[in-house]
Amino acid sequence: MRRLLLVLAALGATGVVVARLLDQWRRTWGVSPVEAIKSLPGDDLVPNAVTSETRGITIDAPVSAVWPWLVQMGYGRGGWYSYDQIDMGTPSATSILPELQQLAVGDLLPTHPGGGFEVKVLEQEQALVVYADTAMVERQLEEARARGEEAPTLNVQATGAAMSAAQPSEFAASWAFVLEPLDGDRCRLVERVRAWFGGGEQPWMRYTLPVMGFGVFVMVRRQLLGIRTRVERAARGAPVSEEAAIA
Repeated sequence: MRRLLLVLAALGATGVVVARLLDQWRRTWGVSPVEAIKSLPGDDLVPNAVTSETRGITIDAPVSAVWPWLVQMGYGRGGWYSYDQIDMGTPSATSILPELQQLAVGDLLPTHPGGGFEVKVLEQEQALVVYADTAMVERQLEEARARGEEAPTLNVQATGAAMSAAQPSEFAASWAFVLEPLDGDRCRLVERVRAWFGGGEQPWMRYTLPVMGFGVFVMVRRQLLGIRTRVERAARGAPVSEEAAIA
């Protein structure tokens, strides 16, 4: 029994260390300390955020080559360039789609049939910021029911809006994509998610927020890598196959 307890204690300690390392990796992946705290467009949409996480990636192409891929994002549009089996019914686009290059403030960037994020900030080749909150999600659900639309499939329910709607609290969330030019026809794509949950500090937050945060990180990391692969291959004139885009 004593040996068993020692083994369990060692496994527990190892688990704590691994969890901390994963959390550190999640919070610092692809972003400098300066980028993590600098002000970005859309920060004011959720001024009292209880969580704010920033990530970024350097792309060997100018901002003009990246922007069209951002504009066409969304479920039923160009996709999210991430794990399509989770947040899409079809593979994300592997080319720029001219018919999806018109986007304006107030438009919907869908996360599922009948709902998604609303475009709040749109600065050409600089910043795209989308937003969702409890009232918006409830309104979208009511409108979808009125149209007789079916609920999202299980895989699509795992997307951000569906996850937020399932939380036992009011919420507001912003999602920013910011492009910054670099020397040598390169650029930085910086992504930031900010969220607020009503009712003050709730017991469930201690357990669900880290899990949700890691899930969002996994999806966004894949998204940033997917965008970089698409942009850089297209800039070289190389075909962007589905396999290459997710490599």
